[in-house]
Amino acid sequence: MTHAFAGALTGFARDRFRQRGSRSEPGGRRLQLPPALRAGREYDAVGVAERHGPRVMDLLPRAGCVLADAGRWWWIVPPQSDVGVTWPPLARYAVGAQVTGASEGRTGRAGEEPRLVHWPRDNEPYTHPLLLHIAVCAAAGISPAWPREDRRPRS
Repeated sequence: MTHAFAGALTGFARDRFRQRGSRSEPGGRRLQLPPALRAGREYDAVGVAERHGPRVMDLLPRAGCVLADAGRWWWIVPPQSDVGVTWPPLARYAVGAQVTGASEGRTGRAGEEPRLVHWPRDNEPYTHPLLLHIAVCAAAGISPAWPREDRRPRS
């Protein structure tokens, strides 16, 4: 694959996935990382209801920054961590970490800043998205869904 083709394909995929239904909603706001973890990086977030948060955390070998907001725990993941992954209904994927304030089991007050649940020891804000996907699926009691390819043996 040539570099020009790869760049064009990346641009096409980025534009296509920006049109998904996971854009920020009216009244939404961006989850802000603690200043020491920002370093000018882009990020998305994956959230689960607070009651599932500790279980998901226990299943991860390593977690990046985790914030609690509006009744959800949010794991910070690299941008486009939803490409090729079907997140289970238990999870909400937030492009650009844009979240809305209303959520089931809301425990915080309107306008309240997100609470830090976990600070990574290595100061790396991201949680590995595939490991997080597996942990969320396990917490939901379902098998991870992966894209299938025709893997017939070649003759």
